[in-house]
Amino acid sequence: MIVSNQNQSDPENRKVTDDAQDSRSNEQATAEQLTRPQLLDHVTAHTDEVTYHAALTLERTWPRVEAVFTQSLQSDLTDKDRESLLRKSADFVRRLDENWADLFAKLHGLYATRFDFHFHVESLLIAAAESLIERPEDLCELDRQREFNPTWYQSQDIVGGALYVDLFSGNLNRLRENIPYFEELGITYLHLMPLFAVREGNSDGGYAISDYRAVDPKLGTVWELKQLASELREVGIQLVLDFVFNHTSDDHDWAKQAQSGNREFQDYYFMFPDRKMPDAYERNLREIFPSVRRGNFTWDDGTGNWVWTTFNSFQWDLNYQNPAVFCSMLREMLFIANVGISALRLDAVAFIWKQLGTACENLPQAHEIIQAYNSFVRIVAPGLIFKSEAIVHPDDVVKYISTDECQISYNPTLMALLWESLATKEVKLLNQALSHRFDLPERTSWVNYLRCHDDIGWTFDDEDAAKVGINGYDHRQFLNRFYTGQFEGSFARGVPFQENAETGDMRVSGTLASLAGLEEAIAESDSQKVELSIARILLLQGVSMSIGGIPLLYLGEEWGMLNDYDFAKDPAKADDSRWIHRPKMDWDLLKTIQKDCSIPQSGVIDVDCIRAQIFESMKDLIALRKSTSAFTGQHMDLCDTGNDHVLGFARVNQGQRIVVLANFSDTQQLVDGNRLRTAGMGRFFVDLFSDRELGTSHKLTMEPYQLMWLKRI
Repeated sequence: MIVSNQNQSDPENRKVTDDAQDSRSNEQATAEQLTRPQLLDHVTAHTDEVTYHAALTLERTWPRVEAVFTQSLQSDLTDKDRESLLRKSADFVRRLDENWADLFAKLHGLYATRFDFHFHVESLLIAAAESLIERPEDLCELDRQREFNPTWYQSQDIVGGALYVDLFSGNLNRLRENIPYFEELGITYLHLMPLFAVREGNSDGGYAISDYRAVDPKLGTVWELKQLASELREVGIQLVLDFVFNHTSDDHDWAKQAQSGNREFQDYYFMFPDRKMPDAYERNLREIFPSVRRGNFTWDDGTGNWVWTTFNSFQWDLNYQNPAVFCSMLREMLFIANVGISALRLDAVAFIWKQLGTACENLPQAHEIIQAYNSFVRIVAPGLIFKSEAIVHPDDVVKYISTDECQISYNPTLMALLWESLATKEVKLLNQALSHRFDLPERTSWVNYLRCHDDIGWTFDDEDAAKVGINGYDHRQFLNRFYTGQFEGSFARGVPFQENAETGDMRVSGTLASLAGLEEAIAESDSQKVELSIARILLLQGVSMSIGGIPLLYLGEEWGMLNDYDFAKDPAKADDSRWIHRPKMDWDLLKTIQKDCSIPQSGVIDVDCIRAQIFESMKDLIALRKSTSAFTGQHMDLCDTGNDHVLGFARVNQGQRIVVLANFSDTQQLVDGNRLRTAGMGRFFVDLFSDRELGTSHKLTMEPYQLMWLKRI
């Protein structure tokens, strides 16, 4: 007792006691302010098994997850930061209640048989909580706005552009200086091709990532990327980045750990000491780049194993059967999300799950992984959406598109069939595919592109082709010949990519302008061919802008970028013909495309005038799309034009109805006025391009490659 009295009377001991009491008081106050998931209190005897197990797991892990917020609240915070953190914790709990049962079911289906399943569930929840705490407040506010406007990406104001930072501007700081250029053109969605740290030498165009948390030093820093994202948001431009999540580079830290003999990280990849299992898998696998290398496995001296490498020998496929990989990649994904992006393009989604005896593409578990990531994003960063990159059969492409998986997706079938229609001058195969392949679930959208950083593959369905009297294999051979300029009468100047002499398979590289005939026209100094090639370019762009979804320009298209054959001089690029359509931006061109001029009917072709005409036409096209409310959303109704050369469809929104007509022929075509009347529900229309009024009592004459957007008067 004497000792006790002495301790109480000692100032230092009194201070310790007071601090302990203050700490307990703070913890109690914090606990009272932090909300608790309702799921924990609403499980009854009638609850289904999955929800019961989800609630029980959350009950057991919640104290450690809650402690993440509690510890942050006990740090030295301003009143504003404390208020922000409390609001984040309330958001976290609310969203967890909305998503946890389904998310747990996905994780359980993927990993329940693992000995460390519950450890990883806890790790994932802690990672999500930490990421939300680190998320900048302005992004959290944007998240809350988009929870009330989840279809922001369906607006007609969304027009995309894609570029390589090094090729377009040199680095991120100079890219920020180009923001006025994007505003002038009308871009509101900017997709930067891979810009994270990559291996030296060949990096597959940036898709061999060495570090997901570091920008390639030649391009800048993560801080500069955040600055760019912030400045883009200020002017209404959404930033889009790639997430390369099927594989890492062979010099990623995880790969280096594996090479050093660390078994934990060897399990991050697929490694086999001999050819027994690789050969067993190979029986069902296809080769992605057969002209570069054969097979899907690469011998690695560092580990003494065969490593699964679907794409290139230096890109090691990740083993998503290991929940540690799922958790590690979630942390990388959420780090990138907190940079300030609005969409993540998920690269090579079809390949992320492997199963012996299958082609290891489009397996159900691949969808479950993406859906689980989607749920975590809904909890941490609901302002972010996923974009699917699945260049596979059309039936498989659409399986990745839903609000629970990828809200938007590239539309490779539309791209391929628009080019097919130009080559054949007919729209019968395009109509056949659009009739049952274009509609998507509500609150989702296509991303419609004509060219990108990649090649063109003829991804139409052979059954669709057969229904309109086309042999799929033979037709692909025709298209390959046509777009590489080997078919008599072709206007295209593409080059082969990954030609396989054994199977006859081939894809095509080339810029939009070169494929549409502009390269040939300029080389021949033929003004009539120039006009036709420009008409083809604007026809394709006009369909992409109006058919439903997000139109995406591969920047350079807006002024008629031609093939760059100098790529063949670079040893690091010479064996990949896709570099022919990835030229470096020549900013001196920007000065020339500002001048007002017209293309002469004869004499010397003025290339600057051609660029100016395309650029001004693209600006006008984008502006007209943005002013046309009917182009909001995804739904499109095909219209029977009665003419195999003319595509027709209607777009309707908020009482506005637009009929789009596109003549894919190089000759005049007629469209019956009565068909226009029934498609447009009116007798008189105005063409939004020319302001010319049209009646439906007579046949409508369309010029070669003419595009019309017809509004009912």
